[in-house]
Amino acid sequence: MHRILCCFLILFTAVSAAEPTPTRAGDDALLNKYRAQATETWETEIRQLEARDAAEPDPADAILFVGSSSIRLWDTIATDMAPYRVVQRGVGGSTYSDIAVFAKRLLLPHRYRALVVFVANDVTPEAPDRSPQEVEKLVRYVLGVSRQHQPDAPVLLVEITPTESRFAVWPEIRAINAMLRKIALTTADTWFVATAEHYLDPKGNPRSELFVDDQLHLNGDGYTLWSHLIRRRLDEVLRKTEALAEAVSSRAAN
Repeated sequence: MHRILCCFLILFTAVSAAEPTPTRAGDDALLNKYRAQATETWETEIRQLEARDAAEPDPADAILFVGSSSIRLWDTIATDMAPYRVVQRGVGGSTYSDIAVFAKRLLLPHRYRALVVFVANDVTPEAPDRSPQEVEKLVRYVLGVSRQHQPDAPVLLVEITPTESRFAVWPEIRAINAMLRKIALTTADTWFVATAEHYLDPKGNPRSELFVDDQLHLNGDGYTLWSHLIRRRLDEVLRKTEALAEAVSSRAAN
């Protein structure tokens, strides 16, 4: 039994060592080209979130939701995600570079049971596209911040939703989604939340009835579906990760 536990711990250590660990030098190399723009655009909003951190104590065993406007605008999140208790820290219009620049300020004030991330603005019809490779480095940086802060908290990466307003670049967005799925498959305690197929009709077009008039942001029905998919995946992830933790603890005790 002791040999099994040792083998598990060696394997876990090897996987963890292969993942990026944020360092000051690494921060500078990756984030410097994004920092000035992110600070100019979002510093005021980040300070407002920090004021909330100071004023609002987190519920025990909270699920932390971080990301762009779909997270920020989710005004029914507390009831939609029940019985999970949530902390909502969305930065509307943000990209993965913005979330990476502010990752420590967004994550470190919180103790969370799991982290859910949704960011949808790295590829749009109006802005220069970022390659999956560029976005992957930013996603992995955010994962590294979370892993260093709370090694045992799983991270769920939510698939970018197909929308009519951005359907012209859906092939490029799908490439980002494929990259997110790959990260989840190759990184310990990281999970992909598949949602896109549920927002497409039988002909493969976005379901307009799930969005507000801008055909970009979810309406009430859209959020109801989204919360069902995220909560179902969260149930599955927490069952697996917590059962594994209990098994390891029991083996160690024996």
